[in-house]
Amino acid sequence: MSTTAVLAPAAASADGSPRGVLELVISERGGRSIASRQFHEGALRVLRPHYLDDSGQVCYVMVNPGGAYLGADLYVIDVEVGDGARLLLTTQSATKIYRTPGSFAEQRMSLRLGEGAQLELAPDQLIAYREASYRQRTHITVRPSSSLVMAEVVTPGWSPDGASFRYEELRLRNEIHVQTPDGTGLLALDNLLIRPPLNDVTGMGFMEGCSHLGSLVVVDPRVDQALADELHALASRHDAYTGVSLTACVGGTTGLVLRSLSNSTEELNRLLGACTALLRDRWHGQAPLNLRKY
Repeated sequence: MSTTAVLAPAAASADGSPRGVLELVISERGGRSIASRQFHEGALRVLRPHYLDDSGQVCYVMVNPGGAYLGADLYVIDVEVGDGARLLLTTQSATKIYRTPGSFAEQRMSLRLGEGAQLELAPDQLIAYREASYRQRTHITVRPSSSLVMAEVVTPGWSPDGASFRYEELRLRNEIHVQTPDGTGLLALDNLLIRPPLNDVTGMGFMEGCSHLGSLVVVDPRVDQALADELHALASRHDAYTGVSLTACVGGTTGLVLRSLSNSTEELNRLLGACTALLRDRWHGQAPLNLRKY
């Protein structure tokens, strides 16, 4: 596993157009967040909004009716959370990457947060199956008072021969910028490359012998070394190898990236759930997430 990558040219559907497009703009109206713009095309859409508590935060669930990403598929997601608005964005089920002969599958996501905006991105796990190659690019722009929490679990899919890893490659890239009155500054460029060895041998040289990866990205002016240490201590109570890194500070905003390695999707979900529960309670007075999709 490497944390740097040079991305190949973008994938697209056979006719050059995206397989699915989703656009969502969330605005604050009278203490409640609502969708002021909603557009979908192709194999992406959202279910009707939900309000899980009395905070005014709206929850939208993304759906891919096609069920999986295939070779040369391109999905484009554009989300804007306006000043003071609050959004929880999740998926209906796991994102599955099947065989991608000829060209990789790709998801491009653009996230923009206004002043005082809150965005929680909590998709179900990403599952890469045999002979899958996948690119995920997320471009994020926040304001100094924005609050962003993104959690994700990556796991290898089932293989007929029982091998642990049969996908070809996963490249996940997060580019985070802070927009201030003086301009826009780069807060973090987070590249993750997972390329399993051809001989299917796992060990200390590849993900420390683990099969699953959990990531938590947090951007908020309240992020500091004390919080990073607290989240690391919380993660250490779980059956996983965990590391936490702080970003630079831009416009008074700092970020952190937490990575955990384990052999269990459930264990990583518990770990990330415990970390996000701490942040939800401390920063927003909200209870832990309980999405109960199944």
